[in-house]
Amino acid sequence: MASTPDISWVPFNFLALTPEQSDLRKARAVVLPVPYDSTTSYRTGSRYGPMAIIQASGTLEDYDQELDLDVASLGIHTTPFLEPHMAGPAQMVERIQHVVQQYASTGKIVAVLGGEHTVTVGAVRAMASLYEDLSVLYLDAHGDLRASYMDTPYSHATAARRVREMCPVVQVGVRSISLEERDFIKKGGAATFFWDAQSPSLPKINDVLKHLSPTVYVSVDLDSLDPSIMSAVGTPEPGGMTWAHMTGLLKDVARQRRIVGFDVTELSPEEGPNACSYTAAKLVYKLIAYSATLGPDKAKTSKG
Repeated sequence: MASTPDISWVPFNFLALTPEQSDLRKARAVVLPVPYDSTTSYRTGSRYGPMAIIQASGTLEDYDQELDLDVASLGIHTTPFLEPHMAGPAQMVERIQHVVQQYASTGKIVAVLGGEHTVTVGAVRAMASLYEDLSVLYLDAHGDLRASYMDTPYSHATAARRVREMCPVVQVGVRSISLEERDFIKKGGAATFFWDAQSPSLPKINDVLKHLSPTVYVSVDLDSLDPSIMSAVGTPEPGGMTWAHMTGLLKDVARQRRIVGFDVTELSPEEGPNACSYTAAKLVYKLIAYSATLGPDKAKTSKG
């Protein structure tokens, strides 16, 4: 009688985790893929970002040398892909809000994989309804502070403005703005740390922290990174952050603030080499680890 062959299966989820490691009941973090790309005004394709990030994550080592941590041991649950609502961006924002609130209300770290930067608005709405002391750290090459863009208040170019209407927002990495956005910033509309491409350096961490409340949501547009390492974005802007700049800032914030959720947006994988998807997956991995293991009391509960 023939023996049964030894068969192995590769799970399709973030980090390619086993059913036990990705069990929602035990998971410290929930990864929510949102393949939404509707208001993009230059190069499209961020709808393919979540798929590319999850595929690349399966090749990451579970062990993180920097933190001496098996990241898989935290428990990371990956949801199905959230279907876009094609009635319009306002409806999509509402859909994202509903789903993020569902998971965040249980105290889990929610990691949203964009998609375009508009997805941030729904996620922050959910978090703001749960945490009275919420603020947002917003990493982006662009201001995203227009009141409206292309006849809609919900756009990748207005996301930070909508966030500011809900809670304080602190921008780092900005190196391209409109006159409207310049005037909004000058009037105190948003704490903004501009990025000097000629002499690139992070702002002093205490200068950033003084604008952030105890509870923080992090939003990362990948175009805040320099195109030399992240060309696969819809609107690449020369002269951006290095990997060390970005992870150094995020680690410092995580040490002194409670990060309850984050998003990584605007990966357009077909616009650059596969290394960009791998870098984006590694950033998600790092943010989950920083959020779950660093900083103040992780047992603090939400209003929900």
